This record gives sequence, structure tokens and C-alpha cells, in this order.
Amino acid sequence: MSLLTKGKKNIKISICAFSFLALVIIASQCFAQSGTPSSEQQMTSRQYMQQLYSVFDFVERNYVEDVEPKVLFEGAMRGLMNSLGDQFSYYLDAESMTSMNDTTVGNFGGVGLSITKEVKSTADKPAYVEVVAAIEDTPGAKAGIMTGDLITSINSTDTASISMNEVLSLLRGPVGTTVSFVIKRGEMELPFTITRALIEVQTVKYTMIDKTGYLRIIEFTPQTSGRVKEALESFKKSGYTSLIVDLRNNPGGILSAAEEIADMFIDEGVIVSTKSRIQSENKVKFASSKNTIVPKGMPVVVLIDHNSASCSEVLSGALKDSKVAYLIGETSYGKGSVQLVIPIPHGDIGIRLTISKYYSPSDSNIHGIGIPPDLEIKNVEIAENEQEAFQNLIKDDVIKPYVANHQNMSEKDIANYAKELHKKYPLDLRFLRRIIRVQVYHAKDLPLYDKDYDEQLTKALEIVNSKDFATLIKSTKTLKEIENERLASEQVASAKESK
Repeated sequence: MSLLTKGKKNIKISICAFSFLALVIIASQCFAQSGTPSSEQQMTSRQYMQQLYSVFDFVERNYVEDVEPKVLFEGAMRGLMNSLGDQFSYYLDAESMTSMNDTTVGNFGGVGLSITKEVKSTADKPAYVEVVAAIEDTPGAKAGIMTGDLITSINSTDTASISMNEVLSLLRGPVGTTVSFVIKRGEMELPFTITRALIEVQTVKYTMIDKTGYLRIIEFTPQTSGRVKEALESFKKSGYTSLIVDLRNNPGGILSAAEEIADMFIDEGVIVSTKSRIQSENKVKFASSKNTIVPKGMPVVVLIDHNSASCSEVLSGALKDSKVAYLIGETSYGKGSVQLVIPIPHGDIGIRLTISKYYSPSDSNIHGIGIPPDLEIKNVEIAENEQEAFQNLIKDDVIKPYVANHQNMSEKDIANYAKELHKKYPLDLRFLRRIIRVQVYHAKDLPLYDKDYDEQLTKALEIVNSKDFATLIKSTKTLKEIENERLASEQVASAKESK
């Protein structure tokens, strides 16, 4: 390399460096605000907004390629909401606003799954579609898809790389057509092929089990309290002497619906309170005896599980603290906060923001903790050593053709076939009978309850019909008492560790 050539190269480098330096100076002038405080703690909200606007403007005008203002805006909105560190507060783009309450495909042919999906997908954490709930009596529920399942592909399309709108377009289709999934459940990957149906969601179902009213609340909507009132009046006409309220797999809904239903059980005192920085959101909902429908002292059991969330916890917490109901099942989800969906003007977008936390009658907030049952009974689960057998059963798809060739199977037929399956697929016999039974009733509604499979329900029936229910309910602890015991235990453990 000649000296002249080397010199020219140095000149080019100097020019580039000068241009970069000039850009830095311009940027500094661009972002600088008159009277900007030296300390970050002294920055006002307005000054932060001015800085944000300056960065937005500078990036839009100087990025190496043209960039749409909408892209920058949505990125900033997502970052702003994500910075709260609250999984229940997030930005809603146009697709999300449209599908937020309609991920079950509404009046289209669909599979009956309430779903959610992370916006950002990474190699470490792919943004697969997560099942929030499989709605009762829909194809998804009948196929055995469960809350917490991850849908990794739909019709061979990887769900991590597509938007929620694209997911919904894959789920939707003419009634009677099929859609194929791959589900990730723990370490298992399970294939499903499901026939689409018209999805019509019922919020309440009920029946009598001998002299016990059985009330299943699927979700809390503006219509739910009216349906519950109808159920309770029906039970009264049937001469019910006890009641079971099933809140398992209920993801929540509208707070006012839970309050109205609780008021049908509780004749006085606090139902729930909300606490917020916003004065108008600091509220206390009291029960009124004029709204009471369930007779005072009637044995009531509430069934909960780890998918009972939000308004399900408002209702179960109110009935527990008020000594009205005995809780059976598993510790609930633990969502003790209230959100508002706030549309953003001049667009079909918005935000979902946590504005308050709710507290039970004993003044306990269960966010991140959940409500423990008075009696814990876990549902039948597939043990680790049974996973391979379950995967093989799903892949071999032997139950569907067998049932098709053996119409109108009786309970005895179901039990005998379960024993045959058990020889090749060593799973819990109750579980095998259950999945055979689901297939037997595939073309019609499943019975509302299944005492053979449902140990929690069986125990609930035993307890509501026991003579010492009143003594049992008096012995239960309020959520505040449980909270105080937990805090005391944590303090003792902490003291031991510090020694």
C-alpha cells in the first residue's frame, strides 16, 4: 500500500468520525431540554414525555431506513406497559381489541378454546398459543384439551411465528370441517384433530343430584347472575336441602356479576372491597338481606381448583370468609387485581390496565397466592411414569373407532373396555373410563357431572349431606387468619436462617 493511498484512507476515516461526532452533537441538542434537572429523581412526568417525543422524532427522521410512525408508537406502547411488570396490564392492538373477548370464535365454526398469546417470541421462550380454558361441551373440551396446554402448531403452522389474528383465522372455519393441533403438555407432545362446531357458550348449568342442587358457573358475564337466580329458584321448587357450587376451571369475568351472586348467599356484611390510588375505585360492596335467596344455614360446598381465578376467587373468598360455604379441591389461581380496558382515542386500539386490588371480607388479598381449600383433594393426574402410555393412547387413537363400532355403550361396557385398554395402556382406570365416556357422549352433551371420575364432587356430596356440617363450617379459618399464620411461619423461618 502506497503512502498516498494510506493517507486517503485515513482521510475517509476522519470524515466518518466527524460525521458521527456531528450526529451525536445534533442528537444531544435534539434531546436536551431547557432546565433539565441534573438528578433523575427530579425529572417530572412532562420532562420524560418531552424526552420520549424527542427520541421518537429523531428515530423516525434518522433511522437508516424508512420506518412507519405506527411501528414506533406500538413499540413504545408495548414497552411502556411491559415496564409495569404486571402480566394483566398490556397494550391492545386492533387485533387484540377485536379478539380479546372473542377468542372462542363466537358465531363462527370453531373449537371452543379461550386462548392467549405472547407478542414477543424468542428462541428460549417461543410465543406459542396458551389455552386459558376449554369451554364446556365444545369440541376442544370433549377432545381433552386442558387449561395450560400450549398449542405449538395448527394445521402444521408453527404458532410461535404468527399473530393472534392469524391463529384465529386458522381456528375458524365452516362447521363440520377439521383442524389439527399439536399440543405441548409438560414434556408430552400430543396430536389432536378436532371437528369444528358452532360455539355457543353457556355461563351457567345446573341440575339436581338427589336432594342436592348442583350449580356450575362457567364464567361471569352480565347474564350470569340472572342465570344463577333462575337455578336457585329451580332448586327451591325441587325441594333442595343442600347446594354445591362448582367454580373449577372458571377464569373469572365481570366483578359485578360475582358480587351479585355472593349477595344471594350472604345476608349481611362485606362481600368484597377494592383498594386503589384512584379515590373513586376505593369501594366496599355490602350484602343486603333483601337479595338473599339461599336459606341461612343451608349446607353449601364450593369446588375450586388451580384454574379458578379472579371473580371465581371473589365469590369463593366471600362465601368462605362469611362462613357460608366449605371449600373443596385445590388452591385457586391467585388473581387478586381488577383491570379496565381503556380505548385509546382516534383508533381501534387500547390498553388493559390494573387499577385496583380486591380484598375478601376478612380484608385479605390473595394475589399471587390463591385461596386454599378447607379440604384439599387433587384431581386425577397423569403420573410421570404414565406419560408414555398416555401419549401412545392418543397417537394410536383406538377409542374413537371402538366406540363408533359399539353404539350405546352402557357404564358396564365402558368399565369392561377400560380394563381391556389398561392391559396395553397402564393408566388410572377412572381416567380411562372418563375418556371413553367422553367419546361415547361425543355427539351429544356430556352429563353435567361424573361421580365415577370426580372425587372432589363425590366428597362434596358426602359433606353437604353430613349431619355435622354446621360444626365443620364453624371450624374453618378466614383468609385473613390463614394469611397471618403464613406470615408468622415465614418470620420464624427467616429468624432461623439468620442465626
